[in-house]
Amino acid sequence: MQRYGITVPLTGKSFSEQRDWIIELADLGYTDLWSAEVDNVDAFTPLVLASQWAPSLRLGTAIVPVYTRGPALIAQSAASASMASAGNFVLGIGASSNVIVERWNAVPFEQPYQRVRDTLRFVRTALTGEKVKEEYETFSVNGFRLTTPSPHPIPILVAALRPGMLRLAGREGDGAIINWLSPDDVRTVVPHVHEGGPDKEIVARIFVLLTDDADMARGIGRQMIAAYLNVPVYAAFHEWLGRGDVLGPMWDAWKAGDRKGALATIPDSVVDELIVHGPPERCREVIGRYIENGVTTPAPAIVSFGDPQEAYRALAPR
Repeated sequence: MQRYGITVPLTGKSFSEQRDWIIELADLGYTDLWSAEVDNVDAFTPLVLASQWAPSLRLGTAIVPVYTRGPALIAQSAASASMASAGNFVLGIGASSNVIVERWNAVPFEQPYQRVRDTLRFVRTALTGEKVKEEYETFSVNGFRLTTPSPHPIPILVAALRPGMLRLAGREGDGAIINWLSPDDVRTVVPHVHEGGPDKEIVARIFVLLTDDADMARGIGRQMIAAYLNVPVYAAFHEWLGRGDVLGPMWDAWKAGDRKGALATIPDSVVDELIVHGPPERCREVIGRYIENGVTTPAPAIVSFGDPQEAYRALAPR
């Protein structure tokens, strides 16, 4: 079955007011809801609410940062979400970024690969209900046992950008969560995940802006690119993907404090590669290219513009 998700909560209403929207998503053929934990709602609350409104939808976190919640709390939250959804839950974890971890949550952003690996190993064990007493490289757990483990298996996906984390996602996780990449970039990242097996899930958050006004879409896209791709982890990712030369002027201007100049250096071609924009038929075609190149579960994130209800209807698989 081809999975087809969407990122929640949708903009335009508070999440508690979106009950009818969530029910409609299932009727339109969406299979998944994927949440995030950045600067809006937390990752779990929208999914737990949705589990009661549209129980057929699979629910996933994309992602829960491994630094901002303790390892045991991640396991507890995952087990609760799984039980609330009768097993229709996937846990996505990742390092996040120094901005979210250090600047906003006052936690040192150190050894991200090791921290993700250790959290993955701990949570995998903890979800079985087994007592954990272990010295990991980045933390230790002394005697935690999940009193009420979920009776349902909980897949664990890893947010990954470059080869090391991508291989970890395929080797020890059940797949990878990817974002901020073009359809053609998918061909570069997926083989690293598949070193762990050909059946690993690949979830992609894809930023979508439905509009016929290309200039406006590119203006919004430039602001998004500047906000994200100047963060060190994403800058390193795009340098690895081969965009160092084209994004170098933006990075230089940003470091010099010239925000306006940084925006002006971003070419239309980069915006068009990383932000899906245009009329519905074009956006659906580009999302299809992500799938053709190896994404098993697209999770479009509708950019805050216009009517989100009209957008998710236009993008629906049915």
